[in-house]
Amino acid sequence: MSVLVTLRVSGNPKAVEGIDPALLKQIADRGREYGVLRHRFYGTDDEVLVVDEWPDEESFRRFFEASPEIKDVMAEAGVTTEPTIEFWRELDVDDAIG
Repeated sequence: MSVLVTLRVSGNPKAVEGIDPALLKQIADRGREYGVLRHRFYGTDDEVLVVDEWPDEESFRRFFEASPEIKDVMAEAGVTTEPTIEFWRELDVDDAIG
């Protein structure tokens, strides 16, 4: 079963929206090579949240280690904290929607 991966940092969401699309595409293409199923950025006034779906935790870890450009993206976004990365498994309950 796949896992959700959340990566949360303090930073400037508007700066994320201004990052070079070619750099983001390069990272996204590598993510596809490593097996990412879904990927999204979300923001508040001063935080950035990345929500991904991966086949398993190890796939994400291999991708993250092979992607030094992610540090460049964080720097451009004015990240001021270490990322908090969490892995979430779907719970087996009967109330899913969508």
